[in-house]
Amino acid sequence: MLRGFYTAASGMMTQQSRQDVLSNNMANALTPGYKADQTTMRAFPEMLIERTDSKQLPVHHSVNIPNNKLIGSLNTGVYMQETIPDFGQGDLKETGMSTDLAIWNGQMPDDTGSLFYTIQNQDGGTSYTRNGNFTIDANGFLVTNSGHYVLDEGGNQIQVNNDEFNVTRNGEIQANGGVTPLGIVYHPNAAQDFTKGNNDLYNLEEDGEAPVNARNAGGVTFEVRQGMIERSNVDTTQTRTEMLQTYRNFEANQQVLKAYDKSMDMAVNQIGRLR
Repeated sequence: MLRGFYTAASGMMTQQSRQDVLSNNMANALTPGYKADQTTMRAFPEMLIERTDSKQLPVHHSVNIPNNKLIGSLNTGVYMQETIPDFGQGDLKETGMSTDLAIWNGQMPDDTGSLFYTIQNQDGGTSYTRNGNFTIDANGFLVTNSGHYVLDEGGNQIQVNNDEFNVTRNGEIQANGGVTPLGIVYHPNAAQDFTKGNNDLYNLEEDGEAPVNARNAGGVTFEVRQGMIERSNVDTTQTRTEMLQTYRNFEANQQVLKAYDKSMDMAVNQIGRLR
């Protein structure tokens, strides 16, 4: 019976964790460039239950013969294995702001690849983002809304001085009489090698494969649209449906837990009572 408690409780904990992920997706449905998280669940190892007893033969010298009967398998619960971002393309929204930039994915050599802007994080290292809702700081540098510098393809900060600059479709900034290529990189499997950080930034794992310059990646085409932002790729209708389903699954596990608790109460306070 105690195994049933653990199985039902693990189901409730898993559904609660999944609900947290879905709620975060819904909360960021209007965040530019946000990529929805997807959850994967996995069952704990199953156990094969077998009843072992013995059978006594009716002979002069009693002989006990082992008698094993297969009952079946017992599932020991479920857990949320990992959270994986979906790097699918989001819709584009026109803003008319020259500092807003959106990447439109073109041809990719595989379905798991994705493109990113390169950003200087607060530690001075390189992070990546799809949120092109940029602005200009007091020194004339192109930065994210959280104040992180946007980098060119050489890893340098980009100074445009004001918002009177143009960005070509291939991601080259025309400002101050010069041309500066935006740092846009391609990663063939970002869901595996990138982890989510703060402020819409993604960080490369220590043992992850480094992304490459998108302009030098074979079979990769893209466009940068100025005056537009990429919307979140969260499907709000689907997310609401999944949130309701998750809530119902949590309730079902809760009812199972209550049934086990009631059975345990009867076993302890009624069947096991000394008379």
